[in-house]
Amino acid sequence: MSDTKPTLLWLRRDLRLSDHPALTAALDAGGPVIPVFINDASVESLGAAPKWRLGLGLERFAKTLEDKGSRLILRHGDALDVLRTLISETGAGAVHWSRLYDPQAIERDKAVKEALRDDGIDAQSHAGHLMFEPWTVQTKEGGYYKVYSPMWRAVKDRGVNAPLKAPGDLKPPKEWPASDNLQDWRLGAAMNRGADVCLPYQTVGEEAAQDRLAWFTQEAVERYKSDRNLPAVDGTSNLSENLALGEISPAQCWHAGQRALHEGAKGAETWIKELVWREFAYHLIYHTPQIATRNWREKWDDFPWNEDGDTPEVMAWKQGRTGIPFVDAAMRQMYVTGRMHNRARMIVASYLTKHLMTHWRVGQAWFDDCLTDWDIASNAMGWQWAAGSGPDATPYFRIFNPETQLEKFDEKGNYVHAWIVEGQEQPSETALSYFDAIPRSWGLSPDDAYPAPVVGLREGRERALSAYQDRSF
Repeated sequence: MSDTKPTLLWLRRDLRLSDHPALTAALDAGGPVIPVFINDASVESLGAAPKWRLGLGLERFAKTLEDKGSRLILRHGDALDVLRTLISETGAGAVHWSRLYDPQAIERDKAVKEALRDDGIDAQSHAGHLMFEPWTVQTKEGGYYKVYSPMWRAVKDRGVNAPLKAPGDLKPPKEWPASDNLQDWRLGAAMNRGADVCLPYQTVGEEAAQDRLAWFTQEAVERYKSDRNLPAVDGTSNLSENLALGEISPAQCWHAGQRALHEGAKGAETWIKELVWREFAYHLIYHTPQIATRNWREKWDDFPWNEDGDTPEVMAWKQGRTGIPFVDAAMRQMYVTGRMHNRARMIVASYLTKHLMTHWRVGQAWFDDCLTDWDIASNAMGWQWAAGSGPDATPYFRIFNPETQLEKFDEKGNYVHAWIVEGQEQPSETALSYFDAIPRSWGLSPDDAYPAPVVGLREGRERALSAYQDRSF
């Protein structure tokens, strides 16, 4: 055992051992490494589904560490206070962590780094949550990218560091500090009965994520360009939940995609572009942090959106009872699985913000609460893109027609059959599961009749286009 002081590894959204630069740096320091997760304000503010999914990830990662002879120390409180307490208890001389890029995390981490360094502690942040640090990707004029396509062209031929291997020895300390009990945190409490319904659809932990990546790049990426648009087909990687919690790194996905591309998989480049779309979301939230809370385009600030999330029309949207099958199927999929097909996300977001003329923040907040693959940057950018108020939202007046989209991408009705009970003589188990997942207070039953549309598609479209008319966006 080295006499070098211990190092605290402050874990956040990096619950893995492989390709973990902060962990590698902590081990390179030579002394014992103490992995720590802090239940601070950023955790407390999470919605029901992402907080529950975080709990699953922490439970699995703690077991992974135990299998390696290490341990995950859990503490609750202000991050700086907790780290200072642990430094006092363990004699740690350094703290390492992986960077995050949303404004709240940046403000917290900057304050922690400055305070610890003032205390004489070696405080270091590292890359790992992204492939391209936002300040390293610039336009020819030296600014940031506001449109995805030129950013893709700027980074597609860049080198991405080869993923780091998982360490063999995690260098445990002679004595471990005390830890909270994860169950006492009750991270899944707000999920109520929905947790049991949602659990089988989660791919939890680093090992499961790597297995899913291997399956996807070997079996499905060839057809990804077409299959990714088919909501009834298992044609996507489904790694969003793992990327959100850092159970797999984007660099690992990039290199797996590049290998598939070089081996002739035609859909691999399209998938790699989606990885860069995620990078674009973080590029924007770093350079324009207001994207998470305000209209990215200020000219939308006086647009006459409804901002009441409890109107009958919005409640019908939340409950998957709009009378528009594609929208309802997508919302019900989210309650049962914790995720929603990407094309379906575009449809439900367009329907809420355009047909129902409701502010994107209402939808963003609902997804914040309901998605197990919740990601602050991707959710904010996705909603503003769909609403027309965000970057790359051209044309802003694009209004998806859920009926024609369903005819095009679910020609045989498999997606609707999978998620909507009403009107079916033999409804699927997945469709029935929706009624087990939703709040009892909604008072919904499989015996209910399917509703008429809360807003007709033509009526909603014309209302939205009328609101756009003569406005200078």
